[in-house]
Amino acid sequence: MVERQTRRIGHSLAKISTSPAHCKAFRMPQKIKAGSVVELQGDEMTRVIWELIKEKLIFPYLELDLHSYDLGIENRDATNDQVTVDAAEAVRRYNVGIKCATITPDEKRVEEFKLKQMWRSPNGTIRNILGGTVFREAIICKNIPRLVPGWTKPIIIGRHAHGDQYKATDFVVPGPGRVEMTYTPKDGGKPLNFVVHDFEVFNPGVEEYESQFKAKGILYEHRLIDDMVAQAMKSDGGFIWACKNYDGDVQSDAVAQGYGSLGMMTSVLVCPDGRTVEAEAAHGTVTRHYRQHQQGKETSTNPIASIFAWTRGLLHRATLDKNDELRVFAQALEAVCIETIEAGFMTKDLAICIKSMASVQRADYLNTFEFLDKLAENLKVKLLSQPKL
Repeated sequence: MVERQTRRIGHSLAKISTSPAHCKAFRMPQKIKAGSVVELQGDEMTRVIWELIKEKLIFPYLELDLHSYDLGIENRDATNDQVTVDAAEAVRRYNVGIKCATITPDEKRVEEFKLKQMWRSPNGTIRNILGGTVFREAIICKNIPRLVPGWTKPIIIGRHAHGDQYKATDFVVPGPGRVEMTYTPKDGGKPLNFVVHDFEVFNPGVEEYESQFKAKGILYEHRLIDDMVAQAMKSDGGFIWACKNYDGDVQSDAVAQGYGSLGMMTSVLVCPDGRTVEAEAAHGTVTRHYRQHQQGKETSTNPIASIFAWTRGLLHRATLDKNDELRVFAQALEAVCIETIEAGFMTKDLAICIKSMASVQRADYLNTFEFLDKLAENLKVKLLSQPKL
């Protein structure tokens, strides 16, 4: 199956030698002391993948001081969402958070899990506590065609993770009336007052930053969102697109798909203290695949963004601790992900980018577990072949 796939997609496997003779020539290195990391577990198919990533790609090579918080929807409900607050505080304490995708419940999810209430987005809760900007960057492979062919350079979304849906005040309007800063019932009942925001220290006006960008030799432009969307589509990339919270949420998905797949985008929250980051996959919990997995059916779920959540968090840990061994490991794991795909081994979402949905055959892609096994195999070879620092 793999040989047919490789011929069909047309890439050499020369980059990643897995011959027995090559493997026997080296001895597996000792585990790297990797320091403190806060792990935020998630939901559904991404949770299944998350455990496999740890088992196959992380734990065999790293000795971690791991602080785990279960942000699965059932545990958030059982703790009245206190676990989410505790996890955010732990990230602030240890400076590195690595998060699995989580469910943000709607009415159907409340019924499905018999939740006490419709808990807020865990990402919103965490980002409100930590503050900062989410930077999202597409993971680019040479053999994956782009839906926007002109994007030859990366586009990075800088999403201001504050305000709008994260700071919105939610309430059900109880009847006819007017909503301003207060809700005033027509029947003379007691008005309801809602706080919009308590303004403390902040920097007003985006135009005031232009001189600071110029001082660093960076071109700065301010555009309205509709104009910026049009500009991005006709550009060749090569810029950072700073967005407000909701705009950034939407445009990061558009950019990820434009480069090929929602499963191929990093997401890193950089906090104002300059020392704290939280890395995660930019996509959701892949519910459709999880339903198939529950039924015992085969899935082909792309784990790359979840793997890069680990690597980006570990790279920051390496920077904080000046840990070159950890840095080299994280860079090697990222390289293996890209090299494996470019060698012709991939999940179905990427195979569809190369062919059409109708023409993709089973031999063109690996299932969820086969792909993770291939990554593990190739990582072992790459680490064995690297010179010791």
